[in-house]
Formats: sequence, structure tokens, C-alpha cells
Amino acid sequence: FPPAVFPLSCVVQNYSWGKVGLESEVAKLLASGDPLVQIQPDQPYAELWMGAHPRGDALIRDNRVPQKTLGRWIADNPACLGAKVKDAFQGHLPFLFKVLSVNTALSVQAHPNKELAAKLHAQFPEHYPDANHKPELAIALTPFEGMCGFRPVEEIVSFLQNVPELRALIGEVAADQLERSGSDDPRGVSAALRVCFTRLMKSEKKFFVDQLNMLVKRISQEAAEGKDTSGSNGDLLLRLHSQYPGDIGCFTIYFLNLVRLEPGEAMFLGANEPHAYLHGDCVEIMACSDNTVRAGLTPKFIDVLTLCEMLNYTPAPSSSKIFPAAQSQLDPHVYLYDPPVPDFTIMRIEIPASIKLYLISAVDSASILLVIQGTAVGTSTAAASEMSLHRGSVLFLSANESISLHLSSPDGMLLFRACCLL
Repeated sequence: FPPAVFPLSCVVQNYSWGKVGLESEVAKLLASGDPLVQIQPDQPYAELWMGAHPRGDALIRDNRVPQKTLGRWIADNPACLGAKVKDAFQGHLPFLFKVLSVNTALSVQAHPNKELAAKLHAQFPEHYPDANHKPELAIALTPFEGMCGFRPVEEIVSFLQNVPELRALIGEVAADQLERSGSDDPRGVSAALRVCFTRLMKSEKKFFVDQLNMLVKRISQEAAEGKDTSGSNGDLLLRLHSQYPGDIGCFTIYFLNLVRLEPGEAMFLGANEPHAYLHGDCVEIMACSDNTVRAGLTPKFIDVLTLCEMLNYTPAPSSSKIFPAAQSQLDPHVYLYDPPVPDFTIMRIEIPASIKLYLISAVDSASILLVIQGTAVGTSTAAASEMSLHRGSVLFLSANESISLHLSSPDGMLLFRACCLL
């Protein structure tokens, strides 16, 4: 039998928003995972792709496996996915697992549900390359900041009253409508929010650039005088404006929640949820899709009409955006992040230093294992030989295979495991 458990060498994406050189968690993991890798000190290391995506198919690091890439191996051995996963996802790995190192903001975006994805793909295949939805889950590795979902209405109204430039863009009628919408009528609130956000996003370029410049000038002066600019969300405004000067996305900070995650905390981004990652390192898992509808903080194609049409305009506090992990009933060292979509689940595995032998148990799904800290020797009846595991190691496990870890690090281990639990 060919090995069904093997190490992977994964693809890096050097997008311009990534952290540079060894400031990037992606670069650090690469450098520890493979001592031959040369990290370029001035190059951004934005994403590490662990999976079988055609634009970033992982290489198999086991010369006893005839296939060179994970995508080829799965195509030739679809049973490795697990029977249920293979049938549900037509013989494809249903998720893409990543590490992200974010230095400057990613675009304000949302991902369509399956129905909208099919429609967009049929109409504009050059911008929407597939017909799948793209729910995402991000788990912080370092303190992580992002914007996610619409703020409670009272916070938006407070900004409308403190930021005249914002009010000018939205217009008195729409601002007034939002201020008068009562919490007893959630549909009225969502309708008013939709009008306000759409007016902002569709405002005339010259007009919003002038208003943005006035706002930035005013906040800069207030900050220089030592005044408190938090009523205008001043710090974040100046930061985003320095990254994307003259970009309409700078105004979205008045509508979207700022969510701060500590390591191990997560946020789940379902269909139609507006979001933008701002700074920090995380592991991320998503359904296999490239469908992104963008509307700001980006030089890429933006589709304001589609975005404003599709968004979920339900206001909620930022605390509600933190997605909880549940400690496993079967193993106290495993924490499960199991979002309300079938495509993926992540396990965070924390093995204390007191444990010297640990079993990564079999699940009925192919899985990908990433080592964040600690060292061990891994053995499996399905592997060709024992495997040395350390920070940055990535392993593929076929469905129903397990690995024994013989730990050798004084401070235990931290691993993340991506799989599909149907």
C-alpha cells in the first residue's frame, strides 16, 4: 500500500498586504518547517495555503508516493476523503486551510451564498471563478483585529452625529431615517441601514474624496492638539487612510464592528457578512471557493452594487462576533470550532508538557495537521516511516488514520487540525 499519511510542503502567497520577512508568522512557520527555505527580508509573506486548491496545490514530501501534489493524490485516491465527504463533495477536499499574516488591511468584502454564487459565476465568470459559497473561520495566533458585521445602530447614529463628513455623504434624509428607526422594528432598522450604507458606498468619487480629506485633516489636527478623537474613531481612520488614501473603505469603520481576538479566539464569517481583516496572524479555514465581492480598501475589482444588495444588515455588538470553541467531550486536550456549515471544522489541540505520548485520533474525514509549537516524532501504520514533527510541519492524514506523537519538547505542543465532520 502507498502511504496514506504524509508530510506536505505548502504554497506561499506574497500578497502586498502581508507582513514582511520574519515579522510574518507565515515566514516563521516556513523557516522552521524547512531549514532550506531562504526568507527574503523585504518580501511580504501573506498566506500559507494548506490544501489542494488549483492555484496553490501542496507538494507531497514523500518519495514513496508517486503523485507529486495533494490534488493529484486525492483525485487518484478519492476514498482518502472518507465515504461521506467523498459523496457530499464530489471527490474533492471541501476546504482550504491557511495561515494569514496581515500587516495592512484587506479589502472590505463579503462572500456570496451558494445561490448568489451560482448566479454571479454564470454572469461574470472573470470576477467570480466558481459557483460555490465561501464561509470562513479565522482563529487568532497573535492578537488579531478585523472588522465584522454591522455595529449596533446606536453606535452608528453616534458617529453620524459626531462625524459631519460622514453625514454629508449619507445625506440628511437617510441619516434621519436611521436615527428614527426603533429597536422594536428590526426590519425597519435593517432597511434604514441598507439605505445609509448603500448611499455611502455609491457616493460620487470626487465628493467622498473631498469629505475624507476634510475628515482626515480635522482628526489629525485634533490628535496633534492631544484631543480625544474616539468619538470619530480617529486612530483607525488615520491608520486606514495612510494605507489606502482616498479610499471609500475608510468610511466603513463607522458602520462595521471592530473585533479584537486574543490567541485562540475565533470569528466565523458566514455568507453575506461584511468584513475586513486589519492586522495580526491567524489560521483560517474556508470552503473551496475564490468568490469575493469587494467594495473598498483595495485596488482590485470592486462590485458595489452586488455588495450592497447581498449584505446581511442585522446590527449586533462586536462581542457577538467571537465564535466560541467547545472543549471535546472525548479528549480534554481538543477544542472544536464547529461552525454552522458542513464544509469544515477545526480542532485546536493543546498537549501539556506532562504528556509524552499522545494519539491524534482517527476521524471519518481527510484532515490536515499544522504544528504551531513543540516537537515530536510521529508514527502511523499508514505512514512510510516515522515523521519528525516541529513548528511549521504540515501533515496530510487520510480518513480513518491516526498518528501517535512521541513528544520531545519541554513545553508541550500546539497543533491545529482541519477536517470535515459530516
